[in-house]
Amino acid sequence: MHIEIQRKAEISLSKQIYLSIIDHIRSGLLPEGIQLPSVRDLSKQLGVSLVTVVKAYNKLEQEGFITSVQGKGTFVNAETEEIADEGHEVLSFDWQLSLQDYLPRAQFARFHHTSEKIHLSSSMIDPGLLPNRYLEREIHQILSKSPRILSQYGEIQGDTGLRNAMSEYLKNFGVAAAPDNLLVTSGSQQGIDLVARTFVGPGDVVVMEAPTYPGAIDVFRGRGATILTVPVDANGMRVDILQNLCDKYKPKIIYTIPTFHNPTGAVMTSKRRRQVLDIAQSIQGIIIEDDPWGEIYFNKKPPAAIKSMDHYGHVIYLKGLSKTLAPGCRIGILAASGSIFNRLLAAKANADLGSPLLTQKAILPFIQSEKIMDHMTKLRTALKIRRDLVLTLLSQHAPSGVSWVIPQGGLNLWLSLPSWIDTHHLLVEARKQQLTFLPGSACYAVEQENHHLRLSYSYINEQLLHEGTTRLCNIIQSEITSKTAHHSSPYF
Repeated sequence: MHIEIQRKAEISLSKQIYLSIIDHIRSGLLPEGIQLPSVRDLSKQLGVSLVTVVKAYNKLEQEGFITSVQGKGTFVNAETEEIADEGHEVLSFDWQLSLQDYLPRAQFARFHHTSEKIHLSSSMIDPGLLPNRYLEREIHQILSKSPRILSQYGEIQGDTGLRNAMSEYLKNFGVAAAPDNLLVTSGSQQGIDLVARTFVGPGDVVVMEAPTYPGAIDVFRGRGATILTVPVDANGMRVDILQNLCDKYKPKIIYTIPTFHNPTGAVMTSKRRRQVLDIAQSIQGIIIEDDPWGEIYFNKKPPAAIKSMDHYGHVIYLKGLSKTLAPGCRIGILAASGSIFNRLLAAKANADLGSPLLTQKAILPFIQSEKIMDHMTKLRTALKIRRDLVLTLLSQHAPSGVSWVIPQGGLNLWLSLPSWIDTHHLLVEARKQQLTFLPGSACYAVEQENHHLRLSYSYINEQLLHEGTTRLCNIIQSEITSKTAHHSSPYF
């Protein structure tokens, strides 16, 4: 179990240990019943006092994450009853805990693919809304005309034709990037990872929005970064708080999702985009501008990308195509310039020697034609219908005390529940009813915000959306009723 201690952070050491262990548990890196290091061993490993570890363990036990058994040790959600031995050999992998890893958390992966019937947890688009038949025909034609393509490596930077086409496509977002300044990645997630492994090391300061995309948190935490957070309001990242943090800490990276923010759906105003860029320039820092679904707007087009105003190479712009076009192709585009681009290209070479050529060739004709614009228009219409359905159902069935942000684009709704509700507890009940969502705590890098959840309306059809949203409201209502009855009991 790897715990990164940041002694210059404003969070106490005991809270850092506490938060890290929670991240490990919620990521599945510490499974139920596994034994934690003793207080003495962990204090020695981390170079902190016994009292510091005791405080962390006590808080974890108070909140039900761990159980201490006298004379045996401390366990993750340990069972107190002995399991009867029926003569079968029980294989144990506990020895593997002695192998040091460097994974502080990996929460997002646990909610990306689930077995539940009503899948509201991951921001994916219904396969029925994607151009599957077209891409199937393209792949058949490519293999028919160029059967050797499967025995060829593509360019590390990405197929030249695709980069030329994407250079033109990005102009729709105000991004003027020459093909030589574009890098084809295996989705936006790899783009984030390339930036992190190139520029972020232990102790480097990264500023992120709170809440934000869990996959990015996982990557930066994995690099040992000191993460500072800036809250998001209806107009995006709070620039006043960002300015104060940057004045004090001079972060290396500012990670932001300014357009249809994940998970809240907020859109950063043009003024704030300019201000964020000015701040980055003043501290000689890098902005990672993540734009997974800027095309999915329901009323008016969002403001131009921050990258459109960048004249000195401070912005690394990530445009994902996996969500809106072909998840199975895993294609993303990274736009950068100067030596930053050269170093990211070297990191890409180290990572995988280039993304698969077949999938790049498969989507190229679609991007070069007008079909992509027609597809995006139809996608906006279909997803707006689904968003409106969920909004209507929430207004009809959500109990008092539940609020939500109305997104003007994107794939998600952000719900806030009464502060005493833990959405992880709701998820247990939801899964019993074949329903899943993303607990909001996964979207916070530092804060322990447990009373939010992200509902993705883009993946399942309208019938399942109706069933799932109604069912979710009933689960929340039952939790509120149960808590209210418990607190009003004369025996409480």
